[in-house]
Amino acid sequence: MPKELYTAGEAASALGISLDTLRRWDKAGRIEVRRDAGNRRVVEAAEIDRVRGDAAGTHISARNRFHGIVTDVKVDGLMAQVEMVVNEPVRLVAVVTRDAVEELGLRSGMATTAIVKSTNVIVQN
Repeated sequence: MPKELYTAGEAASALGISLDTLRRWDKAGRIEVRRDAGNRRVVEAAEIDRVRGDAAGTHISARNRFHGIVTDVKVDGLMAQVEMVVNEPVRLVAVVTRDAVEELGLRSGMATTAIVKSTNVIVQN
């Protein structure tokens, strides 16, 4: 049976971020974090899925999904290069259109998902 509640450390790991980043996101209201009986931060599985964007991608047939954090976005003319850390030390680089970067609002430090299908990489926000 899958877990419904994760410790802050487990949630940070699942999101590919540091515990300090999770704490900052909590303070900024980017992620909903509760406190357990011992006053420790806990995160619901559904909230982790929401932040990762899992619910939005449930209708895509691709099976190879890599959740990670955008580390760099370079835009040059019509094309853009998006770099993300997936699970350290793995680094994934995708070349996408400038329109895609703007439409998804991709920027360094944001959580995202790379979906790999054959030789194409689709970036989901």
